[in-house]
Amino acid sequence: MTAALDMAASPAVARPRPLRADVVLNGAAAWLLGLLWLLPLLYAIWTAFHPAAFSAHFDPLAPLTLENFTAAWNSAPFPRYVLNTVILVTAILAGQFLLCTLAAYAFARFSFRGSNVAFALVLVQLMMMPDMLLVENYRTMHQLGLVDSIAGIALPYMASGFGIFLLRQAFKTVPGELEEAARLEGCGALGVLWRVYVPLARPVYLAYGLVSVSYHWNNFLWPLIITNSVETRPLTVGLSVFAGTDQGIDWSVICAATLLTAAPLLIAFLLFQRQFVQSFMRAGIR
Repeated sequence: MTAALDMAASPAVARPRPLRADVVLNGAAAWLLGLLWLLPLLYAIWTAFHPAAFSAHFDPLAPLTLENFTAAWNSAPFPRYVLNTVILVTAILAGQFLLCTLAAYAFARFSFRGSNVAFALVLVQLMMMPDMLLVENYRTMHQLGLVDSIAGIALPYMASGFGIFLLRQAFKTVPGELEEAARLEGCGALGVLWRVYVPLARPVYLAYGLVSVSYHWNNFLWPLIITNSVETRPLTVGLSVFAGTDQGIDWSVICAATLLTAAPLLIAFLLFQRQFVQSFMRAGIR
């Protein structure tokens, strides 16, 4: 009788739940999609670090080499392309941070006539592909005398509807009591923005900065149209030189140049991937 009472009083042993078919299928589909995404990168890495003879022939004993990176670096003015790209993405990001912060702060905390209409127009920008404005943007840059310049590449992207929307959502989550306390301390509107809203939205700035830099680092069509010289070309346009059929196609050199172009973004994402995901989760759509 005592043994029976002890068995009844002991906690029930949890039995492992059987795997559901949908969980297994979702996991298999996720691994398959991940593998499909990873295969081009693995091919580029393999081809870049092996001689051209092994670009389409997998041999585990193939010799490793760095000559492809040397050839890619010497075949084009890569230092100039890198400098142009860094200047371009930095200028665009600085302009977007400034303009998007001011616009988002106005939409989040100020009431003025036509604010809803103005914000709706900002959201319309999210529904328009940038390629639709190529002709008008080129005509505007030509009238301003900014064709074949880094400023001509950057200027059409200085205002971002996505950035305004994202920062507005982040600013609306800031408690109003913090703003009132800052105003009691003597802060004006810009002081409240700089000392209260911007610090609290720092993760959102980081996530948006990574998105902006990655997009404009890889942007190809608009820089290709607006630039004509080596002095203003970014990396993406310079990379297209390696695919010219008049010079022959060496996939080993092309893959090496591609890795040189994409390496900074991959490293940045690996370093900040946790902040990147958490910031978007914190921003949310409310």
